[in-house]
Amino acid sequence: MDPLVLLLIVALVCCVAVVVLLPVLRGDSGEWSPEGDDPRAALEARKEAKYREIRDAELDFRSGKMAEGDYRALDRSLRAEAIEILKEIDALGEPPNTRR
Repeated sequence: MDPLVLLLIVALVCCVAVVVLLPVLRGDSGEWSPEGDDPRAALEARKEAKYREIRDAELDFRSGKMAEGDYRALDRSLRAEAIEILKEIDALGEPPNTRR
């Protein structure tokens, strides 16, 4: 094998390794978040996602994809999680722009 080709392959492998390992070494989760570091925005996003899960479970039940017992158990669990998220949002207090 030509030494130049071998050198190019090694360089390419090193570049790929750096691109793949850099987020891991920096501690990035790899997830993009439109909320950034705003805890209220993150909780609001979690709340909306939980509401979607509740609606999806209800749709699955109504369309016959899920048994009633399974639906009831899942619905109880999802609603309990949503309540915990709402409590976390309440614990933050009112957003700064809504205070009078």
